[in-house]
Amino acid sequence: MRIIGGKYRGRRIDPPKGIEARPTTDYAKEGLFNILQHSVPLEDIRVLDLFSGTGNIALEFLSRGASNALSVEQDRTLFAYQQALARKLEETNWQMVKSDVFTFLNTHRGTYDIIFADPPFRMEGFERIPTLVREGGLLAEDGLLIVEHPGEVDLSGDPWFWKHRPYGNVHFSFFRHPPTPDA
Repeated sequence: MRIIGGKYRGRRIDPPKGIEARPTTDYAKEGLFNILQHSVPLEDIRVLDLFSGTGNIALEFLSRGASNALSVEQDRTLFAYQQALARKLEETNWQMVKSDVFTFLNTHRGTYDIIFADPPFRMEGFERIPTLVREGGLLAEDGLLIVEHPGEVDLSGDPWFWKHRPYGNVHFSFFRHPPTPDA
């Protein structure tokens, strides 16, 4: 896996051996960032990366000019890997929280321009993520929530659902605040 754009472009990310994470493929990540670069600004934004695994999504956003990225990861090995990678790159705009994502979403207060969630595909209840983000007020008014999921999951019933894009076995559902009617 590698960073595909920005100041860290071409840098390889070699995850620790024996982890159970399923990092976003370069193919899917390239498709995602092609959509994003034509939809939203990527510079000077605040990013929340949920189920962050190796941190490759947070690092991709930082590479492209995000002002801050906060990664949430529960696994001790992956959390330590992210910390070591941030030190190696001297990336001071990347913070990490070692926590269960659902606990984090129920207690954290902050606002983000982009929230990216890549839960384990077999995890029960990850469909609640858009609701928890909405109820927590975590998404900025012009912000975007992206949930990576398998193809058999349909998240289009959510009131903030915007669009869906498949990339092989990886699917992305995008959510944003609904437009406010003009007064």
